[in-house]
Amino acid sequence: MAPTTVRDVVRDLMRDWKITTVFGNPGTTEVPFLADWPDDFRYVLGLHETSVLAMADAYAQFTERPAVVSLHSAGGLGHALGSMVTAYQNRAPLIVIAGQQERSMLPYDPFLSAIDAAQFPKPWVKWSLEPAQAADVPAAFARAYQVATQPPFGPAYLSIPADDWLRPATPLPAKPRVRGFAPDPEAIAELAAALNASARPAIVFGAAVDADNAVPDAVRLAERTRAAVWTAPFAARSPFPENHPQFAGFLKPSKRKVYEALAGYDLVVVIGAPAFTYHVPTEGELPEQAPLYLVNDDPQVLARAPQATTVMSTPRAAIRALSEMVQTPQTRQAPVGRRRRERPAEPAEGELMTAAYVYAALSALLPEDTLLVEEAPSLRGDIQEHLPINAEGGGFLTMASGVLGYGLPAAVGAAMAQPGRPVVAVLGDGSSMYGIQALWTAAQEHVPAVFVILDNREYGAVRAHAETSINSKVPGSDLGGLDFCGLARSMGCDAMLVERPDELKPAVTGALAAANPTLVHVRIRSGAH
Repeated sequence: MAPTTVRDVVRDLMRDWKITTVFGNPGTTEVPFLADWPDDFRYVLGLHETSVLAMADAYAQFTERPAVVSLHSAGGLGHALGSMVTAYQNRAPLIVIAGQQERSMLPYDPFLSAIDAAQFPKPWVKWSLEPAQAADVPAAFARAYQVATQPPFGPAYLSIPADDWLRPATPLPAKPRVRGFAPDPEAIAELAAALNASARPAIVFGAAVDADNAVPDAVRLAERTRAAVWTAPFAARSPFPENHPQFAGFLKPSKRKVYEALAGYDLVVVIGAPAFTYHVPTEGELPEQAPLYLVNDDPQVLARAPQATTVMSTPRAAIRALSEMVQTPQTRQAPVGRRRRERPAEPAEGELMTAAYVYAALSALLPEDTLLVEEAPSLRGDIQEHLPINAEGGGFLTMASGVLGYGLPAAVGAAMAQPGRPVVAVLGDGSSMYGIQALWTAAQEHVPAVFVILDNREYGAVRAHAETSINSKVPGSDLGGLDFCGLARSMGCDAMLVERPDELKPAVTGALAAANPTLVHVRIRSGAH
């Protein structure tokens, strides 16, 4: 009988943990890991590493199990680092493995080797290691699983020399993952007392609330406290239904705008998000801030919020504990919910549609259980106004990092994680080109996702930021001439071009009914014109 190898032990661990789907783009140093691929394993091939890792990110989030990613040495990891930044900030549980040259060659810096391999992905991984010897690889893999799945979730990284996989190894037990943790009783009691004493409380929920399956609990807490509810800046998931009468809106990534939005409250409680994430600097005096409590499972997030009273807990445990302890004062008035803008008017004859018009149309067309994946940064305000996410959990996904190239492959990974559910990606033309290769994977895997590309022929976020921050034009923001339908068809997807309002409904409904991935290329008005 052949001896048990490192590869055998790791594969057994993967079976026990039900993480037998591997996303990858192979190279020579991965061949020993991939050889004799088991029939009960699934290998999802991507054509570029940034797409590979983004697909795995969304897949892990929506299967609620870590995804395994196989990359090629230093070059493959380098290509994937943009998506690694996103996975880290999205708190996606990933086990990322990169091949390394054989150990006997490493003292001589061989071709395709990774120098200081464990340092390369830092600080965008929770933990990384190149094991000292082949026998340590199974234990390192087991630790990577535990680190990736301990709150706050995130990617763990291993660099594995190619010959390690075929060395002898001792089997390991597949220890269960570490579960979430409850808040300190005194800390949560103090927060509950503050809520009970408040006349006008506001609660700010972040993406971690949805990731912890706590949106129904968040609704219950909001209703018990009659608090106004805001979504934190740059929330990568939807933590509260936007059609709820207590939903107040979205905080902007500006300190001044956050302070102004929250100025009317006498208590602010932030759960499952930093307090706060900003994108632009703020100068001058700010409105006085109400007492602030921050509930988070990440000690680094708690540490960098000195103005807040902090409570360390996973979101669902804290929200449920608070719901049992808070009271609803009879004198506290229910807050007034957010007022939305009126539905955009149809464009005049011969004019292109606006993004706002397209979003409003999609709101009426998409099924209630749609998972909307979004990456059109310059159009974020329009989607928040005209395409509300009303699901009590799992209805929205984007990137928390601002690193482009996530949305298109994320839609592929999310659709693979939840087959049978409508998955629709709404993407900017510039954003989509960073991960366009994932269309090929969607076709190969027969993923019936819908990709709606809003083509305004520019990097709109760059243009708008230049106009508002320096009141000037900058080069490099103009696009155009991209044939998205041709690109999609060349990679095996169906595609339709939409230029007029009457073409939009049949294109989207047809794409939703299709059995194959479909791209809908929508030409919209440019913000520069």
